[in-house]
Amino acid sequence: MSVLNVKDKGSCKYDCISLGEVMLRFDPGDVRIKNAREFKVWEGGGEYNVSRGLRKCFGQNTAVVTALADNDIGRLVEDLMMQGGVDVSLVKWVPYDGIGRMVRNGFNFTEKGFGIRGALGVSDRGNTAASQLKKGDIDWEYILGTLGSRWFHTGGIFAALSDTTPEVVVEAVKTAKKYGTIVSYDLNYRPSLWNSIGSKSRAQEVNREIAPYVDVMIGNEEDFTACLGFEVEGNDENLKELNLSGYKKMINEVVKTYPNFKVVATTLRAVKTATVNDWSAICWADGQIYKANAYDDLEIYDRVGGGDSFASGLIYGLMTTGDLLKAVNYGAAHGALAMTTPGDTSMASLKEVEGVMKGAGARVQR
Repeated sequence: MSVLNVKDKGSCKYDCISLGEVMLRFDPGDVRIKNAREFKVWEGGGEYNVSRGLRKCFGQNTAVVTALADNDIGRLVEDLMMQGGVDVSLVKWVPYDGIGRMVRNGFNFTEKGFGIRGALGVSDRGNTAASQLKKGDIDWEYILGTLGSRWFHTGGIFAALSDTTPEVVVEAVKTAKKYGTIVSYDLNYRPSLWNSIGSKSRAQEVNREIAPYVDVMIGNEEDFTACLGFEVEGNDENLKELNLSGYKKMINEVVKTYPNFKVVATTLRAVKTATVNDWSAICWADGQIYKANAYDDLEIYDRVGGGDSFASGLIYGLMTTGDLLKAVNYGAAHGALAMTTPGDTSMASLKEVEGVMKGAGARVQR
């Protein structure tokens, strides 16, 4: 029996709505950002990636709430989102001033890393339309009350963008709770977003305000430590060895502090090199810990978005099966597959995910 009371599919327009910023990702391929002469362009954003994965891989009806400057760059982001199958009718379009003095769209330059060289992300997202969203800008009563969604997802990246975005999150999750919508939140700590506005102390202040409204809390060890102040005792400082007992102890402390959490999920990653990681995940529900299959020595092409794909697989499993072990395995398998392809978003299919869950090998399919 499911620990979550997810609304019936026919009672809402959407299966999941995400709130967050969507940026253009500039990918230099196999070279460095500082040496690149050309880039591939993708769309991406921590919260958006979850709804896109739910739509493209898992066949759910999803939408994104965000804001974009109304110029050709914003329309490119829209076009990419439309290709991803995510409903863009809830996007707030902000008039462009012609130079970006008042509002602009965000860029994210990300190189993949290889071997001993870790991946590198350089964001250029100050003064963006999404970061300027404030309480009252979005009609949550209409979105979550009239249209309806079975699930609402947001996270710590959007909450870190400005002094006003946490207020938007709180307004949204309060409305979600009013209408019986399940709320998930990915802590997704990014030091570069918090360093100039108070670092970890500010991150904890913001996330502790949001946490009481969350049903499903997602993150990794660093996220729970930086955003909520919980430590994994005895964990290797370079994350080259996983201390599973330490994670379990941490989760037990988390749910004592936040009894509203019905599910807590964390990815487990041991970084051997930038291109070889051990990968798995665990989730807690109703006093029990469920561990996903382990993908040891996982070869990684592009690690960005692996955690978001984990979240979408987990959410799919929770929404459709109510089986906690199956749900965390959907998440771990989807995250593993997402890291074998370029870009922030998953290129996997449900058939592939379920094949990996069953132990399918990497032989040629023909």
